[in-house]
Amino acid sequence: MSGLTLDTGALVGFDRGERRVVRLVARARERQEVLVVPAGVVGQAWRDGRRQANLARLLASPGCEVIPLDDLGARSAGQLCGVAGSTDVVDASVVLCARARRQRVVTSDPDDMRRLDPKMELIVV
Repeated sequence: MSGLTLDTGALVGFDRGERRVVRLVARARERQEVLVVPAGVVGQAWRDGRRQANLARLLASPGCEVIPLDDLGARSAGQLCGVAGSTDVVDASVVLCARARRQRVVTSDPDDMRRLDPKMELIVV
């Protein structure tokens, strides 16, 4: 398992300078691990680029991949929601990105993530 998949709570925490999230990101960068952010997560966290310079730098950095939600990904996320009894397609896309890359998820909402995948390895922030 290498790298981290970040959910919206993780991005918001990074943007606000929350120590735990900032340390996790810094440690991953030191280890040259890939940080993965599904595009829907960016949409949920992004509010005003003029005030989100740290977040903008993180998303543009070489070790960070923003993963688009294409048709196949959207259908897969929707199907996962249907199976798990969830309506949050963005959370489902986080789980699917982490699964595909065998990564841990950095989240502020472990209950929703566990509903989608009880076996997912989580780092709660």
